[in-house]
Amino acid sequence: MPHSKKKQKLEDGQQNGGGMTTDDDDNSSSFDRLGTDALANIFGFLRPEDIMLARLNKKMREAAKKTCVPMTRFRVDSVRKHNAMTAMTTALPNLQQIQIGYLGRKHRYSDGEDRDERRAAYSANWITHDIEIISNFRMLRSLNIETEHFLNGRYPFLFNFPLLNKLSITKSWDLKWDLEELARLPVLKELYLNDNKQLTGNINSLRVLRETLAKVEIIDCKKVEGNFMDLADFPNLTELDLFDASAVTGDVREICVHEFPVLKSLCLPKGVYGCDGQEFQSISDAHDVISVLYSFRKQRPPSLLCDWYGKLSEDSPDWYDGDPGAVYNPAPMYV
Repeated sequence: MPHSKKKQKLEDGQQNGGGMTTDDDDNSSSFDRLGTDALANIFGFLRPEDIMLARLNKKMREAAKKTCVPMTRFRVDSVRKHNAMTAMTTALPNLQQIQIGYLGRKHRYSDGEDRDERRAAYSANWITHDIEIISNFRMLRSLNIETEHFLNGRYPFLFNFPLLNKLSITKSWDLKWDLEELARLPVLKELYLNDNKQLTGNINSLRVLRETLAKVEIIDCKKVEGNFMDLADFPNLTELDLFDASAVTGDVREICVHEFPVLKSLCLPKGVYGCDGQEFQSISDAHDVISVLYSFRKQRPPSLLCDWYGKLSEDSPDWYDGDPGAVYNPAPMYV
C-alpha cells in the first residue's frame, strides 16, 4: 500500500504540472508568445544594462536590436564600460544617450586626424581603444564628452548624428574642432561647451541652427570669436552664457526690445561693451547702457540681468577728492 500512495502522489504532481510551477509555466508560455515588436516595447522601459541581460534567446536579441533605448544615463568611464559599449553597437544600435569619459590609467582612445604629436608620443605605449564605434548609434539624441587629454586630434564622426538634440563637450583639451561642424547636427537644441582649448570658430556659425537652438553655453573657450548679436534673432533661445569667451565681442546698446525674444538667462564676456561689471570712463557713459538694459528687462523675466552692475574706472576724470577730514566720503552717484 505505501507504494500505491507514492504512485498516486506522483501522478497528481504530473497532472498539476509540478504544483507551484503551473502558473510559472503559464506566464512563461504567454511571454514566449509575444512577438519581437511587443518585446521591444517592453525593453523600452529598461536601462541599457538591463536590456543586455534580458537577451536570453534569439527572439529577445532581435527585439533588443529594435528597441528604442530610453534616455537613461550610460557613461563610458572604464575599460569594462567601453567593452559594454562595443557590444551595444550591434546589440542595442538604437541607444539614445551616451557619455564618453576617462577610461583609466594608461588607457586612451584612438588618435584622430591632425593629432598633437607631443601628446601622441607621451601616450604611445598606452592601451588604445576604438572611439569611432559610437558612429553606429544612429539614433543618438544626447552626447556628452569629457575626456581631458584622452581624445587627441579631429574626429569628424562625432558630429554626424542627425537626430542629436543635446551636445556637451567639456574639458576635452586636445579635441580639435570648429563650430562650423555643428551644421551636421540639424535638430540640435542644447549646446554646452566648457574649457575646450582647441575649439575654434565664429559664433556666427550657429546661425544654421537658428530655428532649433534653445540653450547655448560657451564658457572658457578662448579661440571662439564673433559678435553675440549674431544670435539676437534666434526665436527659441532661452539661455545664453558666454562667460570668459574672451574673443567674443559686441555692444549691449545695439539690443532692441524685440531681440532675444524669449531669453531668460544672459551672461556676456568682458569683450562685450555693457557686460556685467562694465567699467565706464565717465558717469555719462553709463546712461545709454543702463537705459537699454532697463527697457530690455521690462519685457523679460525678473531674474534676467538682476545682478548686473557697472563701475567707474579708477582712472576716470569723474572721480573727485573728498574732504580729508571727513569720516565718510560717498562715491559719485550715477544712474
